Amino acid sequence: MRKSFLVLQLCLLAAATLARSGEALREAVRSRVNAEYPALFEIYKHFHAHPELSFQEEKTAARLAEELRRGGYEVTTGVGGHGIVAVFKNGRGPTVLVRSDLDGLPVKEQTGLPYASQATGKDDAGNEVPVMHACGHDVHMTCLVGVARVLKQLREHWQGTLVLIGQPAEERGGGARQMIADGLFTRFPRPDYCLALHDDSSLVGGAVGFTEGFALANVDSVDIKVRGVGGHGAFPHAAKDPIVLASQIVLGLQTIVSREIAPGEPAVVTVGSIHGGSKHNIIPEEVHLQLTLRSYAEDVRQQTIAAIQRITRGLALAAGMPEDRLPIVKVNEDFTPATYNDPELTRRLAGVFRNWLGPQMVVRKKPVMGGEDFSEYGRTEHKIPICMFFVGAVSEATMQESVQAGKSLPSLHSPIFAPAPEPTVKTGVIAMTAAVLELMGKK
Repeated sequence: MRKSFLVLQLCLLAAATLARSGEALREAVRSRVNAEYPALFEIYKHFHAHPELSFQEEKTAARLAEELRRGGYEVTTGVGGHGIVAVFKNGRGPTVLVRSDLDGLPVKEQTGLPYASQATGKDDAGNEVPVMHACGHDVHMTCLVGVARVLKQLREHWQGTLVLIGQPAEERGGGARQMIADGLFTRFPRPDYCLALHDDSSLVGGAVGFTEGFALANVDSVDIKVRGVGGHGAFPHAAKDPIVLASQIVLGLQTIVSREIAPGEPAVVTVGSIHGGSKHNIIPEEVHLQLTLRSYAEDVRQQTIAAIQRITRGLALAAGMPEDRLPIVKVNEDFTPATYNDPELTRRLAGVFRNWLGPQMVVRKKPVMGGEDFSEYGRTEHKIPICMFFVGAVSEATMQESVQAGKSLPSLHSPIFAPAPEPTVKTGVIAMTAAVLELMGKK
């Protein structure tokens, strides 16, 4: 009996010691993050004010590479375009990859911030367009720098290899594939886990959201050239009107999700653009449609694409369109696959976030139909477990005002979206540091 009592006392003492040790580490991380924040805010303002479009992130990548090099990391640039890879080896142990994206969007900023972007860039057609970090990639890069600094300073608490990457062209869905094709998992240490964070325009600053399994959707872009036989508006019987046919196609496509996809299987078919004709009394030769398709399951994706091809062809034949004038359906190659967060890894990290931030600040989020090419890192032959979690970017005052007024918050990609920098960056750095320490910490 006495022996059992002593064993119990020793177990309780060990548990108390471990708890104190854990709290000491958490406090050390918070202290480091608070100390680093003034410098991180300056970095954030620089990135925010100087965005670059996808595949054009030369100066952005150079600045991020400079910050990571200065932090003592071995940095390689020009990986898969403007991608950068920073490596810090800290003894034997797991390899963890943390990813940030680099690119901005062709959006004119209207936030009114003193550090608002005035930048412009050239689109693929050579047109000059405004550029803005309307999706928070400036937050992501700043958090990556913060994580690099804090983990380097606290390297006695973890062991293994840390790989930090700055990925180009997330908004165009091609950057991850290009980095992988350029040897991300062969030229550099192959990770055991891949992590990323994304700011969230619906969560209050200080909160973290997570989603197990499918978190973000397959995204396909489809172009349809609806061809006809042109003619005079006064003699429609002598023509084949592609505007009427395009209108029928737009309506016909709406039956795919409502009548062909099994109930409960998420899918979206959106016609985002329709262009055709030049004058009131001319029946044109062509109408152009642009579609976005969203799904989670690959079989649903393929079913949706096949249905679009069938409906488009069938309606054209029903309209009497000759074979050589049937619509042309093109599924663009820049497909973004669905992001599947490894359930076990995600549950593990959610538990860590609760310990570090408090249970009330950790939110289970439903999957959404947005897309992210972070998914690519879990789709190679190595089947690396991945997890993207979400960091609240809305100030408490803005959130309360939105609730009281019944107004929607600005969404990502909005010209007025402006993250609250301090809670967003601090929480992002703390949460990602906690995740890495969980996977690489000394036991």
